[in-house]
Amino acid sequence: MIKDLVTDEAILSQRCEAATAEDAPIAQDLIDTIRAQDDGACIAANQIGITKAIAVYLDDDGEAHVLYNPKVIMGLRPSKMMEGCLTREDISKVTRYAKIKLSYDELVDGKLVARRRDYTGWIAQMIQHMVDHCNGKLV
Repeated sequence: MIKDLVTDEAILSQRCEAATAEDAPIAQDLIDTIRAQDDGACIAANQIGITKAIAVYLDDDGEAHVLYNPKVIMGLRPSKMMEGCLTREDISKVTRYAKIKLSYDELVDGKLVARRRDYTGWIAQMIQHMVDHCNGKLV
């Protein structure tokens, strides 16, 4: 179901709780909501008012990828850049890594399975943005 975007800093600045397999309906709401945005590429659960560590990004082909409990565990080649956000009006100057190693959970057959994967470029930037949201960090 498409949800309204939340701009309330009191919600957006809260650290999200760990997600469980029972939170799968939230992931579907995130997919529906990000696909309904004209200019969105990624979204975290607190952006729809739910403080669970779940994030979704759309790849270059428009395929949705769900990350439960994402954590950046390594970053290489930091650089400063300007970044926008669906739930914040201002553009922010942030530091992002060109390459990251991510620890996250994936829903497989109704259970969360731990994964690790490297990401680069635009997808790495989106993931870092969503991890910031899950940590309650406002860009």
